[in-house]
Amino acid sequence: MNRYPINIFYSVEDGGFIAEIPDLDACTAFGRSPEAALAAVNKAMTAWLATARRPIPRPRYRPATYQAAR
Repeated sequence: MNRYPINIFYSVEDGGFIAEIPDLDACTAFGRSPEAALAAVNKAMTAWLATARRPIPRPRYRPATYQAAR
């Protein structure tokens, strides 16, 4: 399977972690911990790829960005 970049961030509004795969439109998941969000988005990615009705994009490299908490 191709390796897609995954972004995980904490959402104060949702009270948990959001994981997203930017290369796959609307492929996101929620978890109470980063590990739970990662597991959930991996399941979402599997479903997304299995049901895609459009060309599946190739993974693209994105450099890491960091945001300091204040």
